[in-house]
Amino acid sequence: MALFARDKTRMPAPEETLLGRSRPMPVAAAHTVLRTPMQPPFPPQMQSLTVGMGCFWGAERLFWQAEGAFTTAVGYAGGSTPNPTYEEVCSGLTGHNEAVLAVFDPEVTSLDAMLRIFWENHDPTQGMRQGNDVGTQYRSGVYVADEVQRSAAERSREQYGEVLAAAGYGPITTEILPAPPFYYAEDYHQQYLAKNPWGYCGIGGTGMVLPAAAQAPHCGVAPVAGVEAAAR
Repeated sequence: MALFARDKTRMPAPEETLLGRSRPMPVAAAHTVLRTPMQPPFPPQMQSLTVGMGCFWGAERLFWQAEGAFTTAVGYAGGSTPNPTYEEVCSGLTGHNEAVLAVFDPEVTSLDAMLRIFWENHDPTQGMRQGNDVGTQYRSGVYVADEVQRSAAERSREQYGEVLAAAGYGPITTEILPAPPFYYAEDYHQQYLAKNPWGYCGIGGTGMVLPAAAQAPHCGVAPVAGVEAAAR
């Protein structure tokens, strides 16, 4: 019971972090909706983006419904505990964020389009919460695989921050960090809202639109390393 008595909006100190395990979660062979693989290797032309934007059930649905989506998965990123369980992440003692892995075809869509989905569909000013969901696992984050992704994420954060400030919102709290290991969540979380159409979805945007100027003048981005290391 002590796990659930602490302040879940505070990142755990190293001595508090749970140990985790070496064995990863089993992952289904195919995406429930797209019928594509959820684990690498992915086709070489595909690119990936990992984000945290609140409850991962609703966030994943946004990305699998997007034009150019190849596959999506939910998992845990940004913490210290290897291969955590959902209950451990909820304790606040892993440091992980509820994350979505979005794999997309850059010949159909773009990194900028994926970032637009991210910014416009949650409130990136709320710190360690998203709506009624409170805790470090609900923080806003973009986990970049290379400098191309970092530049695009930082550029769009600056542009969207100006829009939000003009509308009276506080500063953006989104973390933009090098992509950490992505630990797949339990199977029942994968494509949850396809399996449970009336399930809870606590995410919601501010209603503000990311300016087109936040997008780069080209659609192509450098190939992104997959998540092979985390899938092992």
